[in-house]
Amino acid sequence: MSAHENPFAGQNLLGGPAPTHLPVETAPLELLAGGASPAEVAAKYPTSSLAWAQLADDAFVAGRVVESYAYARTGYHRGLDSLRRAGWKGHGPVPWEHEPNRGFLRALHALGRAAAAIDEKGEAERCAQFLRDSSPTAADTLG
Repeated sequence: MSAHENPFAGQNLLGGPAPTHLPVETAPLELLAGGASPAEVAAKYPTSSLAWAQLADDAFVAGRVVESYAYARTGYHRGLDSLRRAGWKGHGPVPWEHEPNRGFLRALHALGRAAAAIDEKGEAERCAQFLRDSSPTAADTLG
């Protein structure tokens, strides 16, 4: 049966909210791909969760956990703003498979990782659950 013949094509049959797909951030992606530092990209495009997530990852790897936490929290909140603008209502899928969602998902993961490192157990658990609820693929990929 083709999509034209299937009366349920494109519908969410599980009754939950539709997946949220963030728009492509062309300029930040081009800058990062061109060798700009994540700090340069975050300064020029402060709404880019991807730049903040990369800053959080870099700081964590360098052992600057509190700095990583701050970067991740910024990327997380910028991502929530973007999700809301895209129609997200506070829950529902944010698929890892849609590449523009990865900045937010990476920031969420980084926030949970940094929270665990500073022994903020409750926040680490909430972030891990939120990540799994948003995208099981992201939780498995980043975990």
